[in-house]
Amino acid sequence: MLEVELIELANKICKHKAEKQTIEVKSAHEGCPKLRDTLSSFSNQDSGGIIVFGLDEKAKYKPVGVYNVQELQKHITEQCVEMEPPVRALFTFADYEGVIIGSAEIPPIELSERPCYHKAAGKANGSFIRVGEADLHMTDYEIYSYEAFRKHVRDDERQVERASIESLNQTLVDRYIQQRIKDRPGLQNLQETQLYEMLGITKDGLPTVAAVMNLGIYPQGYYPQFSITAIVVPGTQIGDVADNSARFLDNRRIEGTIDDMVMEAMQFCQRNMKIRTIIDRTTGTRQDKTEYPPNAIREAVLNALIHRDYSFHSEGTPVQIIFFNDRLEIHSPGNLYGRMTVEQLGHAKPDLRNPLLAIMAEALTGAENRYSGIPTMRREMNEYGLPEPIFENRRNEFIVILYNKAAAIQPQPDDQTSSDIIDDLLVFCQTPRTRAEIAEHLGIKTQFYVMSRYVQPLLESGRLAMTIPEKPRSKRQTYYTNTL
Repeated sequence: MLEVELIELANKICKHKAEKQTIEVKSAHEGCPKLRDTLSSFSNQDSGGIIVFGLDEKAKYKPVGVYNVQELQKHITEQCVEMEPPVRALFTFADYEGVIIGSAEIPPIELSERPCYHKAAGKANGSFIRVGEADLHMTDYEIYSYEAFRKHVRDDERQVERASIESLNQTLVDRYIQQRIKDRPGLQNLQETQLYEMLGITKDGLPTVAAVMNLGIYPQGYYPQFSITAIVVPGTQIGDVADNSARFLDNRRIEGTIDDMVMEAMQFCQRNMKIRTIIDRTTGTRQDKTEYPPNAIREAVLNALIHRDYSFHSEGTPVQIIFFNDRLEIHSPGNLYGRMTVEQLGHAKPDLRNPLLAIMAEALTGAENRYSGIPTMRREMNEYGLPEPIFENRRNEFIVILYNKAAAIQPQPDDQTSSDIIDDLLVFCQTPRTRAEIAEHLGIKTQFYVMSRYVQPLLESGRLAMTIPEKPRSKRQTYYTNTL
């Protein structure tokens, strides 16, 4: 960071009087603050973060300076060394309103090395994650998810100790085996026990989670919450009630194999979707159109069941389908797996959390394990004239949101407001900015809306430009004001 950039950042902090997902403010005029929680949380997020010293949050971010530049840098470095893996902070100091302020840029660590934690506290107590302006202890699941990725743990291949071969539907087992033999004729030369092990139906003689969920007689007998809860809310948020005080207009628990649950979930959704009747003015023919495209819903439900977390940490959490007045939400236990980010969904090949379960589901449900689910959802919503799906990666769950009206995603600003926003954005982008930075600056959660409403039109008009024009979808892409 250059001194001028630090001053610009300080100006913004003092103006908004708030910290952010990537910004932490410490006064540091009376000594070096304890930073281990923030060092951990910034290191554990893909964007890293910046700690700014010399502004007093308790005094409405008044510039108070730092007590001693050299001592501060020394003690921060000592705290960085106490982390595992060690943190490599980059320091900048500048004169600001008569005092010296500073910053420490904390880079993200490689996914394979996370979580970064304070060694003396231990991994369980010393690992933190950034949520808004706060540094929060990582949950056991969040720590486990990093370790599972690093060690290539496959929870869909783990044994179901209370199950046996008799717990599986032999008709489904035979059907699956015949499909695999058709694709790989050499498999027919194996003995049955070997074949079961080779195809992941069993592990050391016991059925696997993948087999129970795809081939089981009653999977929920072993994992009651590896199911779906589906509800219809009479409003726009949980807690809204109907005129008769009913909390839910429909409420269903959906069980069975993955194939069974997908079919029953679609029946539930079809039953609860509004139907529009469209009359062709030319032919006079009538066409009934559902509130949401069924194919988009099916892909979202399939993804939720196939790619959910099946570890013991999530055994108590079902997939959720929630109808609100303005949207449909599908919640899947477990956040995005591996190196995948929300921005890369549908554009990059993901790391598979449950490869064995996905292969079985592909054979039994017709699901295409070809990374086509996200593009299908986007295409179907577009053909219905609805906004693109919204994807949210929260701490312990992944959510797909389908809106039933274009206006529901974000209120449309009037021309004057839009003009002011554009002018502000062009000033902000005099320094190249990422999609996330632009959305954060505008105070809009949905990056897709920001890109389609503001950035893309400015790119087309030439008022904004890309730093990597040959790779427009690059995760390193930034946008800057074109003054030519």
